[in-house]
Amino acid sequence: MIPPTHPRYRSLLEREKIVEGAREGYVALQGLIAQGRGECFDYLIGEETQPFAQKAIEAAAAALLAARHPVISVNGNVAALAPGDVVRLAKAVPALIEVNLFYRTREREEKIAEILRRHGAEEVLGVGEDASCTIPELFSERRRVSCRGIYTADVVLVPLEDGDRTEALRKMGKTVIAIDLNPLSRTARAATITIVDNLTRALPRLVEAVENLKKDRNRIQDILAKYNNNAVLAEALLHIKTRLEKIAAEML
Repeated sequence: MIPPTHPRYRSLLEREKIVEGAREGYVALQGLIAQGRGECFDYLIGEETQPFAQKAIEAAAAALLAARHPVISVNGNVAALAPGDVVRLAKAVPALIEVNLFYRTREREEKIAEILRRHGAEEVLGVGEDASCTIPELFSERRRVSCRGIYTADVVLVPLEDGDRTEALRKMGKTVIAIDLNPLSRTARAATITIVDNLTRALPRLVEAVENLKKDRNRIQDILAKYNNNAVLAEALLHIKTRLEKIAAEML
């Protein structure tokens, strides 16, 4: 039991959720490594949602609302950390939800789908034979997608993604929104919009941004026209640099 007074309470709680997901079989063991890598970069940005992330969140909300066929991609780590927020976002947009896994098994697909349904999802794509279309030039199991979902989507939200599929989706002409704490990753640099933030902080803010922007849809195209993903990633890197220099100076 982690006491709420522990200074690392939130981070440790998220770690436990990932471990529990691995025990239950829907989080791949490699997902524990990914979680640890994310924690490292969360330290670097200060474990808070920074202005550059909020800028990307607003652009992501605009892209989702402007989409004809938006889809939210869910893997094991996302299902462990934020299933309720995924469902809330899907309903707010509205968007479809699809299971997509690098280490794909029918058992993992079904467990993730069940978790999402327990949190209110009415339909979950990408399970079993539904994942019958393939992404060109991609050779991992992530190439298998739903013909009704990611394959025909114009905008895809890919939290905690791998770079190969992000690049492949962009080549298909799709707008790709990534949530990635590492601004140097291939995913972050290949995505159309990259939210450099912790998934569990970003998703609730994205739901809020969608709800607010739905009341003022005239702003959508202006937000998208002004957004520059490379500039946002540069802001993230400069923030880390400045923050580390400040911490180092305080130690001297």
